[in-house]
Amino acid sequence: MTTATVILILVVVVALAFDFTNGFHDTANAMATSIATGALTPKVAVALSGALNLVGAFLSVEVALTVTNAVIKIQNSDGTPKPELLDGGGSDLLLIVLAGLIGGITWNLLTWLLGLPSSSSHALFGGLIGAALAGLGTSGVNWNGDGSKIDGVVGKVILPALMSPIIAGVVAAVGTWLVYRITAGVAQRFTENGFRWGQIGSASLVSLAHGTNDAQKTMGVITLGLIASGHWTDPENIPFWVKAACAIAIASGTYLGGWRIIRTLGKGLVEIASPQGMAAEGASGAVILISSHLGLALSTTHVATGSILGSGVGKPGATVRWRVAGRMVAAWLITLPAAGLVGAITWYVADLLGGGLLGAIVITAFLAAAAASMYLHSKKTPIHPGNVNDEWDTPAQQPTAA
Repeated sequence: MTTATVILILVVVVALAFDFTNGFHDTANAMATSIATGALTPKVAVALSGALNLVGAFLSVEVALTVTNAVIKIQNSDGTPKPELLDGGGSDLLLIVLAGLIGGITWNLLTWLLGLPSSSSHALFGGLIGAALAGLGTSGVNWNGDGSKIDGVVGKVILPALMSPIIAGVVAAVGTWLVYRITAGVAQRFTENGFRWGQIGSASLVSLAHGTNDAQKTMGVITLGLIASGHWTDPENIPFWVKAACAIAIASGTYLGGWRIIRTLGKGLVEIASPQGMAAEGASGAVILISSHLGLALSTTHVATGSILGSGVGKPGATVRWRVAGRMVAAWLITLPAAGLVGAITWYVADLLGGGLLGAIVITAFLAAAAASMYLHSKKTPIHPGNVNDEWDTPAQQPTAA
């Protein structure tokens, strides 16, 4: 077995681990409001979300192809592969991908520990960009495609990151205002019960949409690794086994439930009622599905948070905890550079060890140690299905930084 093949195996394993963390980190995007309003019990919500993430992962590959082609430049301008990335059987590119994944997972776990709904997508992209800059320089990152259109990191990642939460927030605010306007004078118990049923449908839509967008990002990373090692030659298609493995990984993570982030989104931003929840979830699902169709690798976390804030703005008399929202926005702003820094440092460590297999093993061991440390630390302030819906002002049950 060659060095490149062993590193490829590490890349596949670590990529699926990222997909798993993506699942439990982002369960809140679909189910936090339904759990908060009582439309679904916590365990039923995460089971339903996991099943629909599994289905959604098979519905499209546009986002996966964006990840494969839009971050690291693997081709010259004439479409031929870059030979410098394929030296040693592609181990150089594989090491960059591995370091990028480690940057993404580290940031995902840290923000989960703190209960901050940051973007798994941008953690991944940040890690890959940082590792690519460290290993290849600025020319190794596909900043803006071929220049003929807005593409690459700018068009497919940064612009959607800026626009999607604003669009989702406006749609949710208008939807919430209309809902309360239309149902004015109807007994509250009827509107709450009816909209709880509606929430089940809208939350299911978001879960399906999440599978079509987020699971594909890991598909794209694994395909990039397969191309680097010569096991796959078509950058415009994804192997079926990659689709299946990523779908199962993200569904499993979703079923685990990221209770710390579910609590922050469901109880920390807005004291949400069922009509608001349905409007927020409907806005999120529509924005995510349209973006998946267009191949835009947006953050489902940004979309869901924008929608929930919009639902608070749109409900007359609602209280929005802007301080909590401010912490989230701060986490959003530093996600790309922070994950990028970890990715770059990780690549440098591997390179100092001569790159190759030894470097890959050492940085993977670092990831395992960091993950274990954060998991053990989370036990000091446990959040679980039994307390996820407790009042937000209960100090003992708050995530570390919420």
